[in-house]
Amino acid sequence: MEIEILPAEYSDLDQLADLLAELFTLESDFRPDREKQLRGLRLILDNPALGRLFVLRDQGWVAGMANALITVSTSEGCRAVVLEDVIVRNEYRGKGLGRQLVEHVLAWAKTGGMTRVTLLADRDNKVALDFYRKLGFDRSHMVVLRRRLISPSSL
Repeated sequence: MEIEILPAEYSDLDQLADLLAELFTLESDFRPDREKQLRGLRLILDNPALGRLFVLRDQGWVAGMANALITVSTSEGCRAVVLEDVIVRNEYRGKGLGRQLVEHVLAWAKTGGMTRVTLLADRDNKVALDFYRKLGFDRSHMVVLRRRLISPSSL
C-alpha cells in the first residue's frame, strides 16, 4: 500500500461518484444519484475558488476522498471551510487513513489562512461523530435548516 493524499483529477470522477454513492446510502438525508454527484464534483473541479476535492490514492486507485468547500465567515472576518463527503473505502478503513485525510485538509485550510472548519455528520452515525470528536471537532449549538429552491434535476 502506497498512500498519497492529492488533489482530485477529472480522471477520478467515476471513482469519486462510487464513493459518494456509498456515503449517501449511510446518511439519512441523502440518496445516491450518480448524475447529480458527477455534476457537483465537476462544478468543484471546474471552479477551484469554490473548494478542493482531495483523494487518498493507492497506486492510482482512489481509496478515499474529502470535499473542502470554501466560504466566508462574517463572524471570523475570514475565509472558512465546510468539510463534506469524507469517506474511505471499506477495505482501507481502520488504518488511520481517514485521520490522515482530514488532517491534510485541516493543514491545507490553515496554510490558506482559513480560520475555521465546519462539518455536518449524520446524527445517527456514532462512528463518524466519535471520529470527528477525536480530531478536535466540537458540537455546535447551531441547528441545520434547509429549503430547496429549485429541483437540481431541472438544471
